[in-house]
Amino acid sequence: MATIFSKIVKGEIPCYKVAENDNFFAFLDINPLREGHTLVIPKQEIDYLFDIDDDNLAEMIKFSKRVAKAIEKVISCKRVGVVVLGLEVPHAHIHLIPINDEADVSFSKPRVKLSDEEMEAIAEKIRNAF
Repeated sequence: MATIFSKIVKGEIPCYKVAENDNFFAFLDINPLREGHTLVIPKQEIDYLFDIDDDNLAEMIKFSKRVAKAIEKVISCKRVGVVVLGLEVPHAHIHLIPINDEADVSFSKPRVKLSDEEMEAIAEKIRNAF
């Protein structure tokens, strides 16, 4: 059964896409911890990040780095934090979260509420910086 992320890649579920290549896809988290919170996924449906073969995992990290650098250009932050939990959706993914301190990556705190227009504007800025 296809995951929600596979359906996003296929265009069956809308998203705020920020970057894509042949193997990877990046889009804004719809329940962000911070403005610009982005998910990077492999297009291939793989449940666990460390089940990705070494070459593709290296490429995913390089792709994530490019996305993080684009986020840094358009979102005010000290760094882009990287979080891999792997439990929320059974599809490997990396959270890229603009942060100013460690509390910005707490998944127990309330999520940021942004309008569709705000989300699309953020996605467009990151896309253009990518």
